[in-house]
Amino acid sequence: VQLVESGGGLVQAGGALRLSCAASGFTFDDYTIGWFRQAPGKERKGVSCMSSRDGTYYEDSVKGRFTISRDNAKKTVTLQMNSLKPEDTAVYYCAARRGVSGRYDYWGQGTQVTVSS
Repeated sequence: VQLVESGGGLVQAGGALRLSCAASGFTFDDYTIGWFRQAPGKERKGVSCMSSRDGTYYEDSVKGRFTISRDNAKKTVTLQMNSLKPEDTAVYYCAARRGVSGRYDYWGQGTQVTVSS
């Protein structure tokens, strides 16, 4: 099982980044894929997720700015992040869980997003 994030980097406030999560080794179609982030000195928190039936969730602070999508054929999930703010700076992780609730089974290694003011 593997989840590999990409697309992180350094961007100015107001800019955009597109994160991708490439999955392998499990039945991707059956899994909810989530994005989490962890800022220095803070706990890891959920940002967004998308179920196998395309149901979506967004944490309040990213609503209207971030968009999650998935391509089951390519086994990828994308997080489009617009209007980035310095407080979005964190390591972003993707994770997978079977079904729409419960703990996440698989995690990626993370990708750094830094938003400068």
